[in-house]
Amino acid sequence: MARRGRRPVLTDEKKRDIVAILAVGCSRVAAAAYVGCTARTIRNTASRDPEFALQLRAAEGRQELTYLKQIHEAAKKPQYWRAAAWFLEHRLPDLYAARKPDSVSRQQTIDLLTEFAEILTEEIPVARYRKGVLQRIERMVESLGEVPVLFEEEVNQETDEMIGEI
Repeated sequence: MARRGRRPVLTDEKKRDIVAILAVGCSRVAAAAYVGCTARTIRNTASRDPEFALQLRAAEGRQELTYLKQIHEAAKKPQYWRAAAWFLEHRLPDLYAARKPDSVSRQQTIDLLTEFAEILTEEIPVARYRKGVLQRIERMVESLGEVPVLFEEEVNQETDEMIGEI
């Protein structure tokens, strides 16, 4: 019996082209434009074709890993310190990326909400009145996601060692 419905937009050849384009670092939008479809078509096809989805992730992951390895190797040399700075700015932007003067970090927002909750606890004497408000503040903090915690002792120790070398 013949297959019913629309013909797939992405043939096996187009899928191979997309994977190859992603493997050299292009975006899904660029790959889609090259084969004559949209990024949404690639996403939809990947959701219906687990093998294609795996190929996409592998191609994107290999390319990302290649560049990260190059940045890591360059950062080992003192004259290429900018590679290390770039990595930190992009990997941990809340800690290292330049911010606009009026912006607030995620950690500052969490600290502010925590302090606000403490004020409410002190100022609203009846527990049943403040309970709902505190639960809503807690959900707001949780929605901000987990704040990255660096290994503070290790960072301090490495900093002390670097200062000692100067």
